[in-house]
Amino acid sequence: MRRTKEKSTATKSYMWLYRTSRCSETPIILYDYRPNRKAENAEKYLEDFKGYLHTDGYKAYRSIDDVTIVGCWAHARRRFCEALEILPKEQRKATAAIGLDYCGKLYAIEKKMKDESPEDRLKERQEQAKPLLDAFFAWAKSLRNIAPKSKLGKAVNYLIEEEPYLRRYIEDGRLEIDNNRAERSIKPFVIGRKNWLFANTPSGAKASATVFSIIETAKENGLDPYEYLKYVFTKAPNLKEIESVDILLPWNAPDCCR
Repeated sequence: MRRTKEKSTATKSYMWLYRTSRCSETPIILYDYRPNRKAENAEKYLEDFKGYLHTDGYKAYRSIDDVTIVGCWAHARRRFCEALEILPKEQRKATAAIGLDYCGKLYAIEKKMKDESPEDRLKERQEQAKPLLDAFFAWAKSLRNIAPKSKLGKAVNYLIEEEPYLRRYIEDGRLEIDNNRAERSIKPFVIGRKNWLFANTPSGAKASATVFSIIETAKENGLDPYEYLKYVFTKAPNLKEIESVDILLPWNAPDCCR
């Protein structure tokens, strides 16, 4: 058998992250190693998925069939923060600070109703957030003479280009205002990567993706990763024919794993 040549360790690769939303009864976090950032990676991984997909502004997700894209307000707000930092003080109040203030008001609405039902969130978003969104986008489109490559220009252009996706979270009370849940889930891998610097081979990167998927999903379901792995490694080799592998899933784990 001819051995496939592994990708060079000096080559840049990517770890894609997919996870369930806050309303999921069975939280799942999945890491998927890929050698590049091509749209076909997400298209293939999500080919059987239908529903909302919360993402940043990366356009690779836009070509996926049967998926409704939801934009991320954290990315929009971050751009106005960056613009505010470099603008002269006399220019801040009239430009970037206004955009940042709109973002703050939208987030304040979400904070007030974070524990409410999806139905109540939908109603309040339509009543409170929608008028703010209308005013925010109207303000952005009214701006003139902003250098498109400046920090402020990029913030405004991002806002306008992403408008259909940034508005979408108010259409369903189960949706969130930003994609920070996924951002937090990628952090453990990023921290780990700083310790080991890189995966030595694609095979090693794939193995890391599998391990991180298991451990982070276990944590998301309130399990002790060590106890859960011990349970899986003990139980899996001794599964009876009548037993389903589903009993090994985190949300079916016994109390000893918590």
